[in-house]
Amino acid sequence: MPKKTTKEKTDFFDRVYKVVAKIPKGKVTTYGAIAEDCGIKSAARTVGWALNGASATGLPCHRVVNRFGGLSGKVHFGAPTLMEDLLRSEGVEFDDEGCVIMEKHLWIPKK
Repeated sequence: MPKKTTKEKTDFFDRVYKVVAKIPKGKVTTYGAIAEDCGIKSAARTVGWALNGASATGLPCHRVVNRFGGLSGKVHFGAPTLMEDLLRSEGVEFDDEGCVIMEKHLWIPKK
């Protein structure tokens, strides 16, 4: 399988950033939902890579969680509770296991 060119990677990352910018306050979406919206359903891990370097950009990266509502990206926010604190400040609720209550807060991008 040929390697992706820098331009292809940049184009995908730009699409990811556009989706993340649309996530409303008080809602979350998943890496997989973003990947699917960007046209590559199997690229959830690549969405994570795109967001790893974007936390200082002002994008609401804290609103992206794993498919179970887990805060798998929290290690990229500096303080261990910052991602959760940001979500709670927007009214996002968590279950007893520390996962976002997805039935209430999931936002799916519309193409």
